[in-house]
Amino acid sequence: MSVSDLMDSMEYGPAPESAAEALAWLVDRGDRFGQFIDGGFTSPGETFDSKNPATGEVLALITQANAADVDAAVEAARKAQPKWARLSGHQRARHLYALARQIQKHARLLAVLETLDNGKPIRESRDIDVPLAARHFYYHAGLAQLLEDERPGHAPVGVCGQIIPWNFPVLMLAWKIAPALAAGNTVVLKPAEWTSLTALMFADICAQVGLPKGVVNIVTGDGAVGEMIVAHPGVDKIAFTGSTEVGRKIRAATAGTGKRLSLELGGKSPYVVFEDADLDSAVEGLVDAIWFNQGQVCCAGSRLIVQEGVAEAFLDRLKARMAGLRIGDPLDKCIDIGAMVDPAQRDRVAAMVAEGAAEGTVYQPDTALPDRGCYFPPTLISGLSSASALMQEEIFGPVLVSTTFRTPGEAVQLANDTRYGLAASVWSESINVALDIAPRLAAGVIWVNGSNMFDAAAGFGGLRESGFGREGGWEGLMEYLGPERAAKALKPYARPDRAPEPEPADPLDRTAKMYIGGKQARPDSGYSRAVHGARGGLAGHAGLGNRKDIRNAVEAARKAQGPWAAASGHNRAQVMYYIAENLSARAEEFAARISALTGAQKTSAKAEVEQSLDRLFTYAAWADKYDGQIKGVPLRGTALAMNAPVGVIGALCPDEAPLLGLVSVMAPAIAMGNACVLVASEPHPLAATDFYQVLDTSDVPGGVVNIVTGPHAPLAATLAAHMDVDAVWSFSSSDISGEIEQAAAGNLKRSWVNHGKARDWAGPEGAGREFLRAATEVKTVWIPWGA
Repeated sequence: MSVSDLMDSMEYGPAPESAAEALAWLVDRGDRFGQFIDGGFTSPGETFDSKNPATGEVLALITQANAADVDAAVEAARKAQPKWARLSGHQRARHLYALARQIQKHARLLAVLETLDNGKPIRESRDIDVPLAARHFYYHAGLAQLLEDERPGHAPVGVCGQIIPWNFPVLMLAWKIAPALAAGNTVVLKPAEWTSLTALMFADICAQVGLPKGVVNIVTGDGAVGEMIVAHPGVDKIAFTGSTEVGRKIRAATAGTGKRLSLELGGKSPYVVFEDADLDSAVEGLVDAIWFNQGQVCCAGSRLIVQEGVAEAFLDRLKARMAGLRIGDPLDKCIDIGAMVDPAQRDRVAAMVAEGAAEGTVYQPDTALPDRGCYFPPTLISGLSSASALMQEEIFGPVLVSTTFRTPGEAVQLANDTRYGLAASVWSESINVALDIAPRLAAGVIWVNGSNMFDAAAGFGGLRESGFGREGGWEGLMEYLGPERAAKALKPYARPDRAPEPEPADPLDRTAKMYIGGKQARPDSGYSRAVHGARGGLAGHAGLGNRKDIRNAVEAARKAQGPWAAASGHNRAQVMYYIAENLSARAEEFAARISALTGAQKTSAKAEVEQSLDRLFTYAAWADKYDGQIKGVPLRGTALAMNAPVGVIGALCPDEAPLLGLVSVMAPAIAMGNACVLVASEPHPLAATDFYQVLDTSDVPGGVVNIVTGPHAPLAATLAAHMDVDAVWSFSSSDISGEIEQAAAGNLKRSWVNHGKARDWAGPEGAGREFLRAATEVKTVWIPWGA
C-alpha cells in the first residue's frame, strides 16, 4: 500500500516497539529472580512462570516467597527504619529524587517490560504509567523536603507492608513506596503474582542509586505471601490495592492489632452524560474511561448513565467508535486494546458477560482477535435495570453497561446506587449542571468532562466499599504518619458502686431517657440502671440502650445528615456558638454534676466545663475554615480537594471525661456536616443526658446529635456492624477496639479506635486537625477548562 493510499484510507500501519532491550535485561539476570531483601537479591528458590499474556510465552521464573523470606524482609526493614527516619527530610528527598531520575532514565525499558508482563498497550505504559511513576517520586521528594516544617509533631508509623495489584504494577508501586519513604518509613512490598517484573527492576534501581539496605524490600509470590505480610507482628501498617473481597478480609485480619490500614479497592464508576454534553468528546472520554488498560481499572467508567433524550444518538456514535478500536499486539504503538492479564481473568469476564447477556442487548464490534493470547473484544450491554448484577458488580474487563435517566436528580440517584464509591465522570457543557452534580456524587474522585486524570499532587481513593485512605498529595502522606507522642495505656474506668450506707434517695424519679431524633426516648428494653456518684450515693438512673435504640438513632441521623451538611459552615457555626452560650448559662450546674459523678474537685469540674466551652468555640470557628485545596496538577484546569463530611458517625465517648469527652467528639463531627450517634460515658452517663437539654434549646436540628446510654461493648458491636453508619470512633476504656474493627469490615466503614491508649482530653491532643481529618473525606474534583 502506497503513502497516497494510506492518506486516503487513514488506516494505521504497524508500528512495533522492540522488546530486545527488555528481553536482554531478563537474560542478563538469568531469567530467574529471587527476593530483594536488605539491599540485594537472594538466590532463586521454588519458582513459578511469569508469562506474556499477549503470546503465552514464559518471560522469567519468579521465586515463591516463604515464611522465612517474609521474616527476613520484615527484619531488614525493621532494622533499617530508625536510621532512615533519623535522616533529615532533605537527605530522604535526595534519595527519592535519585529514584525518580533513574525511572526517567530507564523509562523505555520499564515501559516495554510492563507491556510484556501485563499486556497493556505500549502507548499506555510509555505515556502514562512510567511518567506518572517518576512524577510520584519527584513530588514526594518535595514532600520529604518540606515535612519537618509543614507537619511538625508527626512521626513515621514504622514498617509498612504494601500489596499491589497487577493492573498498574509500576505505577501502584510508586503510589505506595514514594509516600512511605518520604515520611521516614521502610517497606516490604509484594507485587502481584502475575506481574512482578517491573517491581524487580525497581529493586535493581534501588541498588543502583545506593538506597540504604533494608529501606525497600520486595517479596514475590501468590496471595499466601500477602497473608503472611498482613499477619506479621513486625509490620506497623498495611497498604493494599485490590479487590473489595480481599480488602474486607484484610480489615478483619488486622482488627485489634493496632496496625494502620489503608485500602484502595474495587469500583463500579458512573459515567454520566447530560443532553447538553459535547457528545463526540464524551464518546472519546468514554473510550478512555472503560477501554483503557482493557477495562482492568478499579476506577473504570464502567456504568454509562446517559440522558434519555440523547441516548440513542450517543450509543450510535459509541458503537461506531467501538468498531474502529484496534485490538492486537500490545507492543504495536497503533493498538488501542491489548491483551488481558491472564486466561483466568479473561475467562472470568467472558462468564460474567454470558450470564448477564439475557438481561440486556449486547454489542461487540466485528473485529478480529489475534489467534493467540488473552484477548476479549470491547463490549457494550445496554438496556439494563439498575438492579442488574452487571450494573452492580465490578467486571474488571473491557465491558461497558448502560442505562438512561431523565432528570438531574435521577442521574445522581442512579450514579449513587452502588455499594462502591471510587470515581465518577460528569459530562455537560453547562458549568451550572456539572458543578451542581459533581459534589453530590458518592465518589472519592470526580472528573468533569474528562476521565482517568491522575497526578501525585491530587489525592486518590474511595468511599463506601471502595475503601478508605488516600494516595497522593498531603492527604496521602498523612496515611504514613502518626503522632510523635507515645500514648500511655488507658486503664479500664470502673463504675462507682452503691455506698454501704447510701444517702436517702430523692423521692422524685430521676430516670434519664435517650435522645433520639431531637426527642427524649425511653429505652427499647424498658430497663435502666442505677448511676452512683463518686461517694456511692444514687445520682439517678440511666436507660440501658440496645440494638433497636441504635437502629432508631442511626435512622434519625441518616435523615438529618443531608440537610445539615447542605447548611453553610457559617450556619453550623452559629448553632454551635448557641450550644456554647446555653451551656455557659448552666456552667455551675454542670460543674456540680461532674464533681458529684466523678469525685473531681469543684475547680477541676469547673475547668472541664470551661474546656468544653472552648472546644465548642474552637470547632465552631473551624466550621467555615477547614478549607480544601486547589492542587497544582499538570492540567489546563484544576483539581479541587474538597473536605466533605463522612456522613453518619457513631462514637463511643470517653469514660473518664463525661462532658468534655462527649463535646470533644461531637463538636468536630457536626462542625464538618456529619450527624452523630453518641454512646455516653458508661460510668457517668448523666452528664450526657443533662447535655441534651442544652441541645434542645440551641436550634440543633433533630437527629443531628443522638445520645444513647448503656454498656459500651454491645452497643459498639451494633454501631460498627450497622450498614448505614459511615464511620465509627471509640475512645472507650473498654477493650472493644478489635471488635469494632472486625465488625466494621462488613461495609468497610472507616474506624478510629484507641487500642487501649489514653488521650489527654484537656490537652492539645484532645482537639485539633486530627479530629477534623477523621470527620471528613477528601473528594477530588477535576475541572479542565479551555482548549
